[in-house]
Amino acid sequence: MIAKVNIYTDGSARGNPDGPGGYGTIIEFVDSKGHKHIREYSAGYKKTTNNRMEMMAAIVGLEALTKSCHVTLYSDSQYLVKAFNDHWLDGWIKKGWKRGNKEPVKNIDLWKRLLKAMEPHKVEYVWVRGHSGHPQNERCDVLATTAADQTELLDDVIESEF
Repeated sequence: MIAKVNIYTDGSARGNPDGPGGYGTIIEFVDSKGHKHIREYSAGYKKTTNNRMEMMAAIVGLEALTKSCHVTLYSDSQYLVKAFNDHWLDGWIKKGWKRGNKEPVKNIDLWKRLLKAMEPHKVEYVWVRGHSGHPQNERCDVLATTAADQTELLDDVIESEF
């Protein structure tokens, strides 16, 4: 029986939206005896933004869970902080509100996929701010770097994934 699930994620565009980028995710299952079981996913992508990478990292982790769980999601994404700490999900995403001067919400396809991935779970979000000394941040950064280095596979995949 799974007592707890921790998901550590990161996305990285390597400072250039047209350059290599990728997302990485570690899923850590803690069973009722306290034993940890780990699954790791990472995928490099090109020609997309850091925000999309951050969202894909979270989505991939949640979609990999086959049973309803209590999930703690760790990420350094300020973009995801918004979703978990103010009215983005209830208003801007679910009801389609506009931002600022009627600016549409960006990445609506990924927001909807994130909502669907979250549905069966109780999800809590922990922001492991980049370069803050948070002990989990290095773990998240390693994932993104690994993913960003895997770009040779993926020119033909990006269109179907995004």
